[in-house]
Amino acid sequence: MMKKLHACTMAAVLFAGFGPALAPAQDAAANYPSQPIKLMVPWPAGGGVDTTARIVSDMLGHRLGHPFVIDNRAGAGGNIGTELAARQKPDGYNLLMSSISPNAVNASLYSKLGFDPVKDFEPVIYVSAVPNILVVPGDSPFKTAKDVIDAARANPGKLNYASGGIGSSQHLAAVQFASAAKIDIVHVPYKGTAPAEADLAAGHVSLMLDTTTCLPFVASGKMRALAVASKKRNPALPGVPTFDEVGLSGVYASSWYGLSAPAGTPKAIIAKLNAEANAVLKSPEFQKRMLAFGAEVGGGTPEEYGRFMASETKRYAEIVRISGVKLD
Repeated sequence: MMKKLHACTMAAVLFAGFGPALAPAQDAAANYPSQPIKLMVPWPAGGGVDTTARIVSDMLGHRLGHPFVIDNRAGAGGNIGTELAARQKPDGYNLLMSSISPNAVNASLYSKLGFDPVKDFEPVIYVSAVPNILVVPGDSPFKTAKDVIDAARANPGKLNYASGGIGSSQHLAAVQFASAAKIDIVHVPYKGTAPAEADLAAGHVSLMLDTTTCLPFVASGKMRALAVASKKRNPALPGVPTFDEVGLSGVYASSWYGLSAPAGTPKAIIAKLNAEANAVLKSPEFQKRMLAFGAEVGGGTPEEYGRFMASETKRYAEIVRISGVKLD
């Protein structure tokens, strides 16, 4: 009898010992959030990443009942803020607006990063993407993508293209375009997208693989859009074909954005954020706001976003190799 009692007592003690270990993980999700959430944006205010971050965090904050606080930490192609985000406490109150450069491309552009884009983060959700678009000045003689390709093949090294800088999305999109078309075009890097767009609109450069920030120029007639680097036509430019449609398969270039958290963030919290964010992304209001600047809305599971980032990292390793660019 005493042995049975002792065994029961020990079992009760052991069970009680496991209780506190299990309870915090369950309670963390049940009571989450109970305070404001910091969202690290490793880019300046006003850009595509920042704009998307503010839209999604505003709507997500309303659903969760607590606001998001945006922390802009720009520099080194997104590396500075991303490294800082990786070092934050993994409690669900520190998130990162992950994006193509620091979370996929920079692993090949830089010899050393202060973070591991895979091991240091938990993917939450793929939010949206803005495709690169082949644009020429409004008074350009080129009316189609084929016109550009034919001219470039007939005059190697004569046409040039603008970008927001070496290693930028515009630069690497143009590398893909030139490689697929087998043409030789000259890179003219600028210190940012705005001056590159200004010179293109003025006719000082031949073309650009710009993001959707070019849409106002296209609408005003200062630029002409010839092809979109996505798998389907963009709703903001329904009359503009994809590169697949003009015979250049595989030219896919988009600046994409998502939500990530420091590695070790409880899975229950990741699941809750994913569910609430998916609800935001499906809402008519969010989709309307994304369409306003030509963005394609994402969604899906954390696992899907993780696989997407891994595939993009692998794909851009080859694109960077072709470009011959290294930034250190």
